[in-house]
Amino acid sequence: MSGRSAAVPSPASPAPAAPAIRVPLITGGQPFDSRSLIGKKVLVVRFQASWCKSCAAQAAGIQRLYERYKDRGVEFVAIQVDDPERQARAFLQSHGATYPAALDPGLRVANRFGFKRAPYTVIVNKRGEIAARLDATANEAHLAAAIEAALKPPAKRGAPTKTS
Repeated sequence: MSGRSAAVPSPASPAPAAPAIRVPLITGGQPFDSRSLIGKKVLVVRFQASWCKSCAAQAAGIQRLYERYKDRGVEFVAIQVDDPERQARAFLQSHGATYPAALDPGLRVANRFGFKRAPYTVIVNKRGEIAARLDATANEAHLAAAIEAALKPPAKRGAPTKTS
C-alpha cells in the first residue's frame, strides 16, 4: 500500500458491510446500536484513547466535525480503546467532546473494524457499508471529505448507453 489514509472501494466493487456495534454509552442514554441507523444516517466511528497523543491533537477537529454534521444526517460515536472509564471520561471532558462515547477495553469492537492503532476512523454509509477507513495521519479535512462522500447518494446504475 502507498500509505494513503483512506481506502475507498472502487465503484465497480461493492463496499464491505460494516460490523454491527451495540455498546453501552459512558456519556449516558440508551445503548448505541448502529443497526438503527441503516437507511437513515451516515455513521462516523472514531477509535481513540486518552493515552494517545494524536487523538488529543485531533480532538478539537473531531468535535468541530460532530457539530458541523450532527444535523446533516451523520451520527458520531467514539470508541475509547484500552481506556479505563475514568481516563476516558476525563479525556472527553478535557477536550469538550459532546458526541456519544463507549468503552472497548478488550478491543472487541475495534478488532472487528480492522483497528491497528489509535486514532482510527471508519465512515459507514447509510446502506451500512464501510465507505472509508482513515488512519492516524488523516486530518480534519480528510475526515470531512470522507463524510461528504458518504453523504452523497449512490450513483444510479442505468443501462449502458448505445453509441452508433
